[in-house]
Amino acid sequence: MDRVERGGLKIDPVIDVFVKEELTQDTKLSADEFWDCFASIIQKLSTKNKSLLEKRSNLQSAIEEWHKERRGETFDKEQYKSFLYDIGYLVEEGGDFQVETQNLDPEITSIPGPQLVVPATNARFALNAANARWGSLYDALYGTDVIDEDGGKEKSNKYNETRGAAVVGYTNKFLDEIIPLYSKSHSDVHKYSVIDKKLDADGAYLIDSNQFAGYLGEEANPTSLLFKNNGLHIELQIDREDSVGKSSSSGVKDVILESAVTTILDLEDSVATVDGEDKVGAYRNLLGLFKGNLTATFEKGSKNVTRKLNTDLNFKAPSGKDLVLPGLSLLLVRNVGHLMTNPAVLDQSGQEVPEGIMDALFTGLICMHDTKHHNSPAGSIYVVKPKMHGPEEVAFTCELFTAVEEALELPKDTIKLGIMDEERRTTVNLKECIRVAKTRVVFINTGFLDRTGDEIHTSMEAGPFLPKNDIRGAVWISAYEDWNVDIGLETGLDGNGQIGKGMWAMPDEMLQMVNTKMNHPESGASTAWVPSPTAATLHAIHYHGVDVLSHQVAIKNRKRASLDDILQIPLLEGQNLSEDQIKNELENNCQGILGYVVRWIQQGVGCSKVPDINNVGLMEDRATLRISSQHIANWLYHGICSKDQVLQTMKRMARIVDEQNQGDADYIPMSDSFEKNIAFGAACDLVFKGHLQPSGYTEPILHEKRLLFKKSNT
Repeated sequence: MDRVERGGLKIDPVIDVFVKEELTQDTKLSADEFWDCFASIIQKLSTKNKSLLEKRSNLQSAIEEWHKERRGETFDKEQYKSFLYDIGYLVEEGGDFQVETQNLDPEITSIPGPQLVVPATNARFALNAANARWGSLYDALYGTDVIDEDGGKEKSNKYNETRGAAVVGYTNKFLDEIIPLYSKSHSDVHKYSVIDKKLDADGAYLIDSNQFAGYLGEEANPTSLLFKNNGLHIELQIDREDSVGKSSSSGVKDVILESAVTTILDLEDSVATVDGEDKVGAYRNLLGLFKGNLTATFEKGSKNVTRKLNTDLNFKAPSGKDLVLPGLSLLLVRNVGHLMTNPAVLDQSGQEVPEGIMDALFTGLICMHDTKHHNSPAGSIYVVKPKMHGPEEVAFTCELFTAVEEALELPKDTIKLGIMDEERRTTVNLKECIRVAKTRVVFINTGFLDRTGDEIHTSMEAGPFLPKNDIRGAVWISAYEDWNVDIGLETGLDGNGQIGKGMWAMPDEMLQMVNTKMNHPESGASTAWVPSPTAATLHAIHYHGVDVLSHQVAIKNRKRASLDDILQIPLLEGQNLSEDQIKNELENNCQGILGYVVRWIQQGVGCSKVPDINNVGLMEDRATLRISSQHIANWLYHGICSKDQVLQTMKRMARIVDEQNQGDADYIPMSDSFEKNIAFGAACDLVFKGHLQPSGYTEPILHEKRLLFKKSNT
């Protein structure tokens, strides 16, 4: 590839053309000025980026030596904690403070609700997610297992009136709980109308009249009724001529819930962007979203369908004044962390530039194309930053954002920061991480998979870990989840930012989600991740059932979770596992690794619904891969299993994954040639070289093997 030189940088021609012909168009920067800014930031910050990564490595080595020197001894938690302070892994916690972030949108500060995470590389998915601010509750119930298929309620190609009636019954029960009427059920209403600026339902009124927020149509015969509860809207659409509406006594044809209040457009764990071509594909989609002109055309049935961004929703307030509500989810962008570099751009010495620095500058200029502040009326740019280790790395991110703001002539602190609490050193120093970003921070969250992957890698020398499901039930994980909320509330994120919880990974198991994910708003979290627009609509039910902002006030009075509990390493500690337990754990881990890696390497798919060993579809990204590969690496290192046992399990599971993908014409079976198959080799390297990977991350191996696959197929 003949690279283009700009500002001393050597640039992939694909990304050079994108910058010149698309990214800098309609901005005050020329392409040459953009690259000069880029080169200046690289020169200023890349050395510090490298030194922070070296500190990670040095701390890891010190922890490993500490465990090695005490192997066979009884674990002394006080001695361990003192050691972590001595080496700077733990930092002394300062006094109390409150975050000072300014110019925030209400979706961040005061509207608890579901959050979608979507790969920026898939235009259709990104559009679906942005449009998922509003979703049909009828459709979400009818199409999922929340409504069972007993007693004639089966799903079929044609509309099933019995199933439809069950959906309406479920919805009316929900309405009776959330927007109740005096002495009447919504199921018994024959006519809704608006009288004297209030909702009238056959003479019955709302118990809380303030919940009535607006309407469309004539007061005597409205076509839409709008309600508000816990900051979220509910719309009843009325049409007696509609096939569903005419079967309803009140004429309600659908109930629409405000659903995905916020969406994270992901450049990290859910994508496979290994070179300039890949990065341009992701950046171009982001640019289209923020300019508002992104479309995606696809085949649905026998027709071509073009998807585009929704417009705002217009209602009349009860007073008769116009009421406009956003039709789109508030968009945040997740950049990559500090570790990875990318060959899209080389520095003056010919080295790949840090991808996180590249993402920050590109994201900043992309978001500036939202010239009318349609995404953020407050004028902010929201960037979620993953995989930061401790306060120094958070401070470095703030320094990077300041450099981007100066280059783009943005007011200071325009770029807001979401802190992913998914690395151990960030968890245990969370208050200080927030402190150094107190004028930028808008978001913290937890994530079991990445956090456990780092837990295993950090404490690899401590001993063999529990099976994965047992780790999930260990003391440290519940302390970690509570600690995140406690610190967030202590530092004033309630009413000033989002406190989030992790992903529901089973997109087909919606009944189970509805029955269990209420625990996230009940924990005090103002948002939680969901894998699809349908899941967002169903999860919105939980935020109607829990007034999160009021609940947070009560949680503030509890005792903060214990740091000692968080530092309790979830080891086997002499527990003997049967051969079947080991076999089952290995099979589960290996199958999950292979099912994800083969699509990543062969097709560049960074997030997809991957069938597990029981053919249950799991929404997986690199976080899943990290925990599974590190878990096997840990068991290998401590002799719970052997290399040959793992290899044979890999081969056996590869045949199963091949069978699960046999309907994919682009799929290359692994079992045809284990030695030559790049995806199979990548999966094996992730396990057998897992102990050596920085922080247990999967990206270095995945990127290397994906580039090799792309090269071998050109």
